[in-house]
Amino acid sequence: MEPAPLVEVSMVREDLRDLPCFSLPAPYTLRPYRPGDVDTWVRVHREAEEHHPITPALFHHEFGQNDPPLVQRQLFLCEGNGTEIGTATAWWHPSYRGACHGRIHWVAIIPRAQGRGLGRPLISALCHRLVKLGHDRAYLTTETVRRPAIHLYRQFGFVPEIKDDADRRAWREIEMST
Repeated sequence: MEPAPLVEVSMVREDLRDLPCFSLPAPYTLRPYRPGDVDTWVRVHREAEEHHPITPALFHHEFGQNDPPLVQRQLFLCEGNGTEIGTATAWWHPSYRGACHGRIHWVAIIPRAQGRGLGRPLISALCHRLVKLGHDRAYLTTETVRRPAIHLYRQFGFVPEIKDDADRRAWREIEMST
């Protein structure tokens, strides 16, 4: 059987008030980006990502080479012993749909740590970080094959963004498979 095509879709949350709060179960922790964490980000995403090649060049393309914004915006999910098993970034786009939007960007949890109730606390921390950084709305992009992620984002109030017929078809396919 041929793998499902990778169709990108976007989701928005027009208001970041009244966000759900989820705490990490013990012994997991979150820590911010530290200078030099490019290799850690690449390692986590290579373990978690089955659809795209992950390289340091991709990291620099997505986030630049300027550490100060990353220290405030990128989080790493760690096991009790400090090993990083996930990451996500509270990024931004200065003119998405004509206004500055926060962005849920490059979320990953390695496969052996999935299914442990860690996604909700990670997204919760990210959304609250966006608010703390002054964002009042947010968006994200994902792919139709990432059904568990789409379900998680919906729990946080993100809704499908439909800009054209291709988006309508993609979201219809998602709805039919859930």
